[in-house]
Amino acid sequence: MRIVYVLTSLGMGGAERVVLALADRMARRGHTVALLVLRPRLAEQWPTALPVVHLEMRRSPLSVLMGFMRGRRYLREFRPDLLHSHSFHANLVARSLKGLAPPRVVSTVHNVYEGGWLRMLAYRLTDGLACRTAFVSQAAADRFVRLKAVPLEKCVVLTNGIDIAEFAPDADRRVRTREEMNAGEEFVWLSAGRIAPAKDYPNLLRAFALLRASRSDARLWIAGEASGREFSKVRGLAAELGLDDSVRWLGLRRDLPALLDAADGFVLASAWEGMPLALGEAMAMEKPVVATDVGGVRELVGEAGVIVLRKDSEALADAMLGQMQSSPEDRQALGRAARARIQGNFSMDAKADEWEALYRTVLESQP
Repeated sequence: MRIVYVLTSLGMGGAERVVLALADRMARRGHTVALLVLRPRLAEQWPTALPVVHLEMRRSPLSVLMGFMRGRRYLREFRPDLLHSHSFHANLVARSLKGLAPPRVVSTVHNVYEGGWLRMLAYRLTDGLACRTAFVSQAAADRFVRLKAVPLEKCVVLTNGIDIAEFAPDADRRVRTREEMNAGEEFVWLSAGRIAPAKDYPNLLRAFALLRASRSDARLWIAGEASGREFSKVRGLAAELGLDDSVRWLGLRRDLPALLDAADGFVLASAWEGMPLALGEAMAMEKPVVATDVGGVRELVGEAGVIVLRKDSEALADAMLGQMQSSPEDRQALGRAARARIQGNFSMDAKADEWEALYRTVLESQP
């Protein structure tokens, strides 16, 4: 197969990392693979050895038009069998680039919430240009069907895959990383994800302030882009709550497995999600996890972690405290159950098999 993956950017987010991992596996299986990226190259983005074409689309109508022209030229030269696009902007562009002719298009939605009614209308109006719309969780699929953005008969749920070889616990790395981070005997909670409203860091910080009232040895590390208005807002809240000495803002990090090794638990306080990759990676690393009940979190965690209501800081703090008060043996048992769940249900290699099967089904179906 000749496959082009269409993304908005290669920025250091979870969805981008999943797509690159999938594309890499398809290339290793002998398929001809390329990446078509809407935005210009970013200063910080995931590396890849695959061919990448940037359409250089910015906010101006002229750059968008020029990007479309560049994309059409590239597709005529590459002659793909299939376009696999990811998230709203890339999904709409891929459908528009395809037009009424081959290649086939598969769209993927990575979040329960991808915008308001105008975006849902755009999905509905362009649905005929896509063969399938895939969702990373059943919760996301249910919402889009309910909003009539995608018809039920064209939906498929294919959850994110986790690289269980990359995300495997390493006792020696834990010792080294904790020494480098001067963690000492502290109990370290890690949270990872961009500083954005979806991640609801204010909820996390309020919960952590409540936790600190009972456990002064608790520390919180936050790995995610630390800039912009949202970061200023949450950093101000941390200062207001008196957490400056117990919260570490790590910024963008490429060493998440090492950070997870060093941490004692992982916490996700999101207001909405699709299928949070970092949460699955923490489970693969045998970490006890506490997460809010949003999007596909319950589908991912099952019984191998603790789930609480979203926007309930007291419940989140109680769940974190419960993990800290449990015995190391109980936390280890929960962590082992979490990794077993990822190995059995969410490994990247298994997901690549599912995607490859879907591609073949789409290509073999009648136009």
